[in-house]
Amino acid sequence: MAKKRVPDWLNSPLWSSPSEQHRFSSAVPEPPEQPPSPPPLTIKQDPPSIQHSRTNHNHNHNAIAIATSSSSSSASTSSADENSHSRQAQSQANLLAELSRKVIDMRELRRIASQGIPDVSGLRSTVWKIFLGYLPPDRGLWSSELAKKRSQYKRFKQEILINPSEITRRMCNSGNYDADEVKCETRGILSRSQITHGEHPLSLGKTSIWNQFFQDTDIIEQIDRDVKRTHPDMPFFCGDSQLAKSNQEALKNILIIFAKLNPGIRYVQGMNEVLAPLFYVFKNDPDEENAAFSEADTFFCFVELLSGFRDNFCQQLDNSIVGIRSTITRLSQLLKEHDEELWRHLEVMTKVNPQFYAFRWITLLLTQDFSFVDILRIWDTLISDPDGPQETLLRVCCAMLILVRRRLLAGDFTSNLKLLQSYPPTNISHLLHVANKLRVQPV
Repeated sequence: MAKKRVPDWLNSPLWSSPSEQHRFSSAVPEPPEQPPSPPPLTIKQDPPSIQHSRTNHNHNHNAIAIATSSSSSSASTSSADENSHSRQAQSQANLLAELSRKVIDMRELRRIASQGIPDVSGLRSTVWKIFLGYLPPDRGLWSSELAKKRSQYKRFKQEILINPSEITRRMCNSGNYDADEVKCETRGILSRSQITHGEHPLSLGKTSIWNQFFQDTDIIEQIDRDVKRTHPDMPFFCGDSQLAKSNQEALKNILIIFAKLNPGIRYVQGMNEVLAPLFYVFKNDPDEENAAFSEADTFFCFVELLSGFRDNFCQQLDNSIVGIRSTITRLSQLLKEHDEELWRHLEVMTKVNPQFYAFRWITLLLTQDFSFVDILRIWDTLISDPDGPQETLLRVCCAMLILVRRRLLAGDFTSNLKLLQSYPPTNISHLLHVANKLRVQPV
């Protein structure tokens, strides 16, 4: 069998990564001036995007066509920036127009949003809620749907985030006792005759509220530790400020409620990282009412997002056809399909098992491998893609390997593993472009 030829341009030094640049760079370009927006939506500036210089691509019989210019000068760079700002302004106008419709065209909205949602808080917050099924396409139903879901979350908090002592007190206050028990009632505790076995603090019964409370304690402590470690470099999430403490409390509430409502999965370490981008986007919505209910909105969107990845978090399914190992195998097959030379070098020659790097990529949705601003841009595509977040995520992961193929082909086990576990800065737009091509052009 003839060996597939790799295009010469794919091995060009033009595709190498700038190793000196820190991927959490704080240098942020000034945001472009935003055009005036229609009345239905409020506009507020989001953190501006961070752009890193980088490019690469994959191979096949029909090489993927990517428009590049290796002879770019400072003038062309300035021109590219102007074109980028122009595209963002046009994208913003298109999104505002689509979101102003009485009934939103989901296909058109996905097409626009897949190219990136401009850094305007109201837009990203609204679009993500629509794609995650929290808001229906019919704008006329938004108010009633929001009121219903937010009221439901309030009930969750009242019923789930409660100490058994409070449950006992409420039962006492709502009970009908005879005159001999009035003293006990006024003290706010149940008389001995009213305390059932399941309500006793020392009960080990499966239905005991106290037994369940003590079992939940370990999970709650783990959630508390993880939430405090969420993005320690961002004052929004970490620190002694009232804002950070309030946000941490919201994250804890969401994760505890999710764990109690999903006993088959409960809480898995790392869920806090997946939750953070959603809460950040919704909390920074310029609409004061939306920001005030960001905790409730985040909870339901988090549940919907995780529904596509829940099997990856279920340890009992790890070795099944839907578990995390099967998902990682699909990534390996995707790489083999599009770049067999790179696949063979990684998995056969240098013995780099994809579980060593892809487990974190997939389970945490790349939240530990890029800057926070770049994560939001990647998630625009993950959430808006009609194929669903998991399929899109696998293509993005495969594109990540292809973009550093030259360094990987030149590396051994140690250097390749180090590279993939600490992924270098990259041009996110180009990464997503390559990922999209992997869907369009199979071998």
